[in-house]
Amino acid sequence: MPSSSYSSDEEVEELPYVPFSQRPEWSDVRPVPQDDGPHPVVPIAYTEEFRDVMDYFRAVYVARELSPRALCLTTEALKRNPGNYTIWHFRRLVIEALNSDLIEEKLFVDKLAEGNFKNYQIWHHKRWLAEKLGPEASEDEHDFTRLMLCRDAKNYHAWSHRQWVLQKLGGWEKELDFCNELLKEDIFNNSAWNQRYFVITKSPLLGGLSAMRDSEVDYTINAILQNPNNESPWRYLQGLYKGTPDSFIIDERVPRICLQVLKEYSFCTFAWNLLLDVLCKGLKPTKEIEEAVKGLTESDESGSSDHNLVTRICSALERMDPIRVNYWSWRKSNVSINC
Repeated sequence: MPSSSYSSDEEVEELPYVPFSQRPEWSDVRPVPQDDGPHPVVPIAYTEEFRDVMDYFRAVYVARELSPRALCLTTEALKRNPGNYTIWHFRRLVIEALNSDLIEEKLFVDKLAEGNFKNYQIWHHKRWLAEKLGPEASEDEHDFTRLMLCRDAKNYHAWSHRQWVLQKLGGWEKELDFCNELLKEDIFNNSAWNQRYFVITKSPLLGGLSAMRDSEVDYTINAILQNPNNESPWRYLQGLYKGTPDSFIIDERVPRICLQVLKEYSFCTFAWNLLLDVLCKGLKPTKEIEEAVKGLTESDESGSSDHNLVTRICSALERMDPIRVNYWSWRKSNVSINC
């Protein structure tokens, strides 16, 4: 890490800014101003501090100076512009050249990330650090992503980082419980549903989708009954049968939950969509399914004489779901191909 002759991260924040031209340790460096050309179309009004820091950064970058003072300089530059890829790249070169303390680097990055939790470059740097620290970093990384997700449950960067940590560094033991916790707080959290599917299909501890399917179907059906208009569990339920169409058809729980919901919510498009899919996969219509379709389409003159349940459902969905009318029309026109 930087020697005692250079400012720490805390000192950079607390002390008033001193121009580099007034810092004795930088007296040998000639700053490199930004060149926007002779006639910049839209010149940016940088602050004097920002301009000063970047002029000196360009100087050490051009000189490829991998020194403690260069590391401190990148700290000041990143606090003013944490999205600059070149600064992050150069900082990694300096850290490797100096064999810097990675734990201290992690503390700096985590603090910077708290105020910039959607900054791609910060997450990229965190991944680089975690990979160097190894499995011992997994718990801290999971704790950090949990903190970020408390602030923004749909933060793509945090979810992506969490999945990477799981696959590269471990920590699978508590991940399904984490998903349970998030979905208990908000059953509409589609990111948590996505993470749950990631866990049951990727975790080396759970045995894969086939081993988890039965219990997951029960869990998902319970979630559907909590709020049938929540699309996420409907999609999740269908995903549980990915690659196994026979299981999709054989499992009586699939048409049963559709019909159970439709008895109370006859215009639930998610239930009709799932029922349509299972019929297209080869489910033989039962009398209860036929009666449900009849009840839905009896007022639809265009479909009243159509004996094909699939096309009748599609016709009804064209009316119930006008935003996707072209999709339902396409499915109806391709019944013989898709079903």
